[in-house]
Amino acid sequence: IDADEVSDLPSEVQFSSTKNKDFKYRMCLLLLAVFLEYVKRHWKEDAFFGYQFLNGVNPMMIRRCDSLPENFPVTDDMVTLEGNGKVSDQMKNGNIFLCDYKSVDGVDTDKINNKVQYLAAPLVLFHKTPADELKPVAIQLKQIPAEDNPIFVSSDSEYDWLLAKIFVRSADFNEQQLNAHLLRTHLLAEVFTVALLRNLPKVHPLYKLLIPHTRFTLHINLLSRQTASAEGITKLMRRSHSAVTYESLCIKDNIKERGLESVPNFYYRDNGFKLWDIIEKFVKGVLTYYYKKDEEIKRDTELQEYIKSIFEHGFGSREETGIPQKFETVDELVKFVTFVIFTSSAQHAAVNNGLVWMPNTPTSLQKPPPTKKGTATEQTVLQTLPDRNTTHFAVSVEKLLNTQSPKFVSPFGALQFCAELDKLDKEIDDKNKKRKLPYMYLKPTLMENSVSI
Repeated sequence: IDADEVSDLPSEVQFSSTKNKDFKYRMCLLLLAVFLEYVKRHWKEDAFFGYQFLNGVNPMMIRRCDSLPENFPVTDDMVTLEGNGKVSDQMKNGNIFLCDYKSVDGVDTDKINNKVQYLAAPLVLFHKTPADELKPVAIQLKQIPAEDNPIFVSSDSEYDWLLAKIFVRSADFNEQQLNAHLLRTHLLAEVFTVALLRNLPKVHPLYKLLIPHTRFTLHINLLSRQTASAEGITKLMRRSHSAVTYESLCIKDNIKERGLESVPNFYYRDNGFKLWDIIEKFVKGVLTYYYKKDEEIKRDTELQEYIKSIFEHGFGSREETGIPQKFETVDELVKFVTFVIFTSSAQHAAVNNGLVWMPNTPTSLQKPPPTKKGTATEQTVLQTLPDRNTTHFAVSVEKLLNTQSPKFVSPFGALQFCAELDKLDKEIDDKNKKRKLPYMYLKPTLMENSVSI
């Protein structure tokens, strides 16, 4: 968007007076929020650590591991697995998983209160246990193996292992905020919004279908842009953008590519697939009413300019992304519009609404990664975590991000669509009653239908 200040935006895309007051009012009260008790009680536990990579605020990193990266030399002798299995055997059985944070390697960090901050680029190995829990079993905190870059394992001392996990959670926070959240929802939604406003007239059926999903997006993104401009952020964003593909942005294709189709207790996948299907059914019903044949899609010059603008300005005209350059069929259009709506609503909710407890998700760290085992103590952990002022500020911002708007917008007249969302909402409620920790991020009644916070 070509705007430097909120006042430069057209009035129809700025926050309404009620939204603006609510935004500022909540920001002042957020330090009074009560931390989620479950996270406070369980954040040190391996089972909860692993759970978060499936159902936490960043379910986008983990993938099935068929072979270990050359720069992560874990051996069977290093690791003790539940059930007394070997890593090599469990890998063949599909029970070993990997997170690789190479995207943050070498990213410059800022100083906070004139103190240097630290960011690791870890590799993490997980094991799906016989009890269907996902637990970390090995962590290497830097990308290049070396004597001063040990592989920490779950049998190490309590504080060695806890400190290694803290560095992983910090890396995950940065990857989640800047890639999964900012780039792949906020900035994508901005591309969709600008392309819509520039290329489709208000009478166009696609404009009418998508305009509710642009609500407040340009305003909130302009506010984000004014604060997210550090050199390290720009470097990470460029790396992340170069890796974006259409496949990685569509939930069903993404889950398949990462080999996570059969992982148990994966609620982001289960609820996300159902939401995709509901949205797709609604979108198909609307679009096939206006476009009976593929030829009608090809002849719609305004529609073709819309997707051309997205391909050129959002993805740099890079064919390797797989993003459509033009629409050839009704099915192509249905999938793309489903992806746009899902990204602006469900995907944003999944990666935005779960940051609450600083030790579990540290925004920055005050000490460098440990270079040898046997040195970490409780005091080391406390000195590594963010200081009090940083924690207060970060928690207020995180809580703001987690708070839904008091006003939701439903697609007027889409009675069957709304009924199916209500049905899914009740289904999620019923399943959550049986869980120790409910998965709420993709509950339709708690999701906004645009990127507005």
